[in-house]
Amino acid sequence: MNTEKCRLLLQVVRAGSFSAAAERLGYTPSGVMRAVTSLEKEIGFPLLGRTAQGVHLTREGTAVLPYLRQLIRDEETILQYSAQLRGLTAGDIYIGSYFSVAANWLPQIIQAFQQTYPSVHVHIEECANKSMYEGLEEGRFDCCITTKRPFSGDWIPLCEDEMVMWLPENHPLAKAKAYPLKELANESFIESLPQQDTDSALLLKAENISCKVRYTAIDNYTTYRMVEAGLGVSMNNRLMTAQWQGKVAILPMDPVHTITIGIAIPSRDMAAPAVKKFIKYVKDGISQMQLPMTTH
Repeated sequence: MNTEKCRLLLQVVRAGSFSAAAERLGYTPSGVMRAVTSLEKEIGFPLLGRTAQGVHLTREGTAVLPYLRQLIRDEETILQYSAQLRGLTAGDIYIGSYFSVAANWLPQIIQAFQQTYPSVHVHIEECANKSMYEGLEEGRFDCCITTKRPFSGDWIPLCEDEMVMWLPENHPLAKAKAYPLKELANESFIESLPQQDTDSALLLKAENISCKVRYTAIDNYTTYRMVEAGLGVSMNNRLMTAQWQGKVAILPMDPVHTITIGIAIPSRDMAAPAVKKFIKYVKDGISQMQLPMTTH
């Protein structure tokens, strides 16, 4: 089976149409359509439904998609191992990451990695826990930098980060040493990334706190600006605001809560060579940043 056709199919699914995929890839729409049609004939059933508004996966296409992704991953692993045997390191790495990690850690880590391995292409997708773990199970990601959730794979702890409260600067507790979590019952709460198994949602569940969720946002920076505007309070990990400037008071919690950030990977032993090398660069980079390492 031609894996290039599989790759084109995935691009069409991501883009939502043949023309959008063709524009991204530098193909003609008819060329992309012919490749996908050829793949469908080879498999024996339609993978995409075509409408005037675009394309969508058929039920059969949805069922077979994880296997096509795995086929591409297997080819990539073979190519990387072949390159390693020839004394080279090449290939593609697909990483899911927290927004805060992608913005604050990964640029300098990737810069150092690329200086040694310029033939490895690193692709980062910023998303929340639920999307990352789904991506691992589907084979979309080689590894994810996140917090631990139950999954069928390996976990590599990296460092600890503190969970903090975001308050408008004129909030009565803005100058307090810590924010008592019991006060959340009296607040208008702004929830980031609802239904995405966030660390904030997990914390509230652990503390058995029922918040008055007044607003939701699917972007952490939007939540931050909403807090700044006085619309309510929110919470996140401290790393999230490391580079942000705004009229937001950032307070520790009472009681204190921390999270362990680490790398989730389907199999550490079976990972492709480029992925293993990248993981080493992540661990070394965090060590050089003098972040609080885990003792797990």
